[in-house]
Amino acid sequence: MGIQGWTYLLVGLTFAIYIGIAIWARAASTSDFYIAGTGVSPLANGMATAADWMSAASFISMAGLISFMGYDGAVYLMGWTGGYVLLALLLAPYLRKFGKFTVPDFIGDRYYSNVARTVAVICAVIVSFTYVAGQMRGVGVVFARFLEVPVNIGVYIGMLIVFSYAVLGGMKGITYTQVAQYCILIFAFMVPAFFISFQLTGVFIPQIGFGSTLADSSTYLLEKLNQLNTDLGFAEYTSGSRPTIDVLAITLALMVGTAGLPHVIVRFFTVPKVRDARKSVGYALLFIAILYTTAPAIAAFARVNMIQTVSNTEYSEVPTWFSKWEQTGLISFDDKNEDGRIQYVADESANELTVDRDIMVLANPEIANLPSWVVGLVAAGGLAAALSTAAGLLLVISTSISHDLIKKQIYPSISEKMELVWARIAAGFAVMVAGYFGINPPGFVAATVALAFGLAAASFFPAILLGIFDKRMNRQGAITGMIVGIVLMLFYMIKYKLGGFGGGTEADWWFGISPEGFGTIAGLVNLVVAFTISRYTQEPPEDVQEMVEEIRYPAQVVKGFDEKKVSE
Repeated sequence: MGIQGWTYLLVGLTFAIYIGIAIWARAASTSDFYIAGTGVSPLANGMATAADWMSAASFISMAGLISFMGYDGAVYLMGWTGGYVLLALLLAPYLRKFGKFTVPDFIGDRYYSNVARTVAVICAVIVSFTYVAGQMRGVGVVFARFLEVPVNIGVYIGMLIVFSYAVLGGMKGITYTQVAQYCILIFAFMVPAFFISFQLTGVFIPQIGFGSTLADSSTYLLEKLNQLNTDLGFAEYTSGSRPTIDVLAITLALMVGTAGLPHVIVRFFTVPKVRDARKSVGYALLFIAILYTTAPAIAAFARVNMIQTVSNTEYSEVPTWFSKWEQTGLISFDDKNEDGRIQYVADESANELTVDRDIMVLANPEIANLPSWVVGLVAAGGLAAALSTAAGLLLVISTSISHDLIKKQIYPSISEKMELVWARIAAGFAVMVAGYFGINPPGFVAATVALAFGLAAASFFPAILLGIFDKRMNRQGAITGMIVGIVLMLFYMIKYKLGGFGGGTEADWWFGISPEGFGTIAGLVNLVVAFTISRYTQEPPEDVQEMVEEIRYPAQVVKGFDEKKVSE
């Protein structure tokens, strides 16, 4: 069976599993739809959280990013994994103690203000749509390459699958589907890593192979990669060029942004007890670490294989995989000197090969001549990663509209049955909007990935952190801080990433910090503004201050605020 046959078989089987789980785990109440009835075990929640977090960006793009950036790409590994440490220590158990359905729910009640709730809803929807557009586009690209259908058709199929388990099952259906998707994506990521590690270094475990010598020589893999890079005019793979302050800013922005992402935070409302929230973060970090510690090895293997396979090769003799990826437009050859050979060099005026970094993980098994079933497995894994995150994001949008706007503000007397209907309508609408952006992506989708983290870092994280640990923090401070943080982040991103407001170059960056790292600065400004204003305005009501005191002791119940009386 060829690559296409294996891909159809494996993708079809995984889709059948997802739909079967959706039917089995159909939500019967708003509690099921929003937080899976708080009945998810820490182990299952850890797997679901890992799948929710490890999107197409983690599965497809991160190793490709490191493959081209080398040492500088390590900031993404540190930032994204470090964010879960912040979640475990500072947020997860306290938010579970509060016992609400959504992040805007917490902010609205903690700051006793529907204005604060509405600002949080707007942030949640912007962050979620920013992410979900990229996921749906990732689905389309995988379909276009491996199933050889148009990108648009691939997006439509992805929409139908997500619709089936997000709208029918809500959080309950999504959670158990994500458990299956984690198993599929991690298996799909690790199997080719084992194969290629053994192929290149003679060591089966990729994390060890990454630091080992090549199988056919005494040269270390990274030494070989440094030599290949410098021979082509690139910087050494193991050398970094980013300023230290920018590395720190990006790492912090990614950490704080991760801890503030609404689709990740909501996962900790689904477990039975407060203690389980912290356990599930620990499991999630372990499950994520399996992929994240393998990504640098995959990146190095892919770059070595790609350079050795195509650099200075006759174009007429390129492998089949090269021609297939050329058809997607993600790899291209421009024979500038008309000698018929592919020149891949750092000098842009002489370079003839353009490679989209997003193809490195997907093309890696084909470059290494692995069996067809492994290539099909990677396609199924990429789809699992994209669909799992898309579903979590769509649920955030759905609950923000049905619960935080309709139930809490527009129509408080709505019945549970009608609220569930509105939740499903909102989820369906969100799927259609996400599909539209997947088919017609705005030109700045790639740029807005960093914007999503910046928005979360500049808005949600400070508001949640101060809401838990500062009982004097009031609604005036929180609302002003969130608005200032979001506006500042948007201004910086639009100016230096998208060229708005007159644009600017790297030399013009404030404090030498790139747009990807500016969430750190915007978040700090939010904290300072919120803290200062809260000290010069009216204190929160007594019952809110008492509630904040109680939240900080996870073994107790938050009286009057925890609808489910969550306790140990």
